Formats: sequence, C-alpha cells, structure tokens
Amino acid sequence: MDWQSESPELWAFLESLNCGDILSGTVAAIERFGVFVALDDGPAHPLFPGVGFISFPELSWRYFVDPTDVVQVGQRVSGELLQFDTYNAEARLSLKALEPDPLRAFADRTPVGRELRGTVEKVVPIGVFVDLGDGIVGLLPFRTADGRPETGPVENVDTGDEIAVVVTEIDPSRRRVLLSAPQRGRHEGAVQAP
Repeated sequence: MDWQSESPELWAFLESLNCGDILSGTVAAIERFGVFVALDDGPAHPLFPGVGFISFPELSWRYFVDPTDVVQVGQRVSGELLQFDTYNAEARLSLKALEPDPLRAFADRTPVGRELRGTVEKVVPIGVFVDLGDGIVGLLPFRTADGRPETGPVENVDTGDEIAVVVTEIDPSRRRVLLSAPQRGRHEGAVQAP
C-alpha cells in the first residue's frame, strides 16, 4: 500500500517523529506478534488498532510468558520511538528503553567470583537455570566450557530448590550470566552440597 497517498495525515505524522522521541498512548490490542498502541497525538491507523507498535522483546527487560503480564488493553503506556516502519506505517516503540536494565545493574554490583544463593527455575539438558533475584537468571551448566563435568550437586536439584552458585561470567551484550558450583571441600577431594 502506498501510505503517502492513501493516508497522507498518518504519513505526515510519522515523518514528524524522531528516533528517541517519547510517545504516550493507550494499549489498543495485544496480538500474537505484538502490542498496538493508540497514540495520544497521532491519527487513527486505517488498518491496525493503533499507530504505535511494540514487539514483545521491547515490552520488558524481564522474562515473561504472556504479554498480559506486562501490559493490559486500556492501559496507559509511554515508550521510546525506535523507528518509523514505512512498510506498515507505524511507530515502533520500546517500553523497556525507558527502564533501567537490571542486568547492567547486576553486573555493576556483582563481581565475577562472588558466591550467591538462588532458586532453581528450570532444569534442562544443558544445565540449570537459577533465579538470582531482581529478574536475573543465570545458567549453571552441567559441563564447563572445556568439556569436563561441572562439579557439585547440580545434577541432583529440582525446580524450586535453593542452591549456592558462583558467578563466572556476566555478559550484558549477550544478555548472559554463567554460573558454577562453589568449590568447597576441595582439599578433602569432595564437593559438598550447599
């Protein structure tokens, strides 16, 4: 569709926006592919429930299963303009851009090598995902990077167990926290469960 000729008012509005602008509106619809926002100062969209659009990864820094855990239809929201989508004639927004990144805060306050306690969130074939609080989840792999078995009681944990872990890597750019089991009792030749 040629949005410039079909909807000149919408096109003019979108062209007037700049990346980084903060736009506000009301959540108009939550679809399987994202969230539509009826912008306060924008015209109606001829095809979609709103001119603003938020993809699921831009809703929150924190993990969620259902977008209704983050927003509800009718809720007022503000987001940062990421881009003007010329194909769909919509303003792509980010809610999380207006919130501090909890992983960066975690990296600032947590040195590599620190021992923490966390709750087992999920056990998968490659290891254990551990909830460290404040929306931070780290991976305690069953095998270390060099292929040797990870020491410690990781194979004997269940979802909901509280365990001790050591932070081995924090990579904010890849959104990754790697963990290891504490090396207790090494001089005795045995690793003790936390």
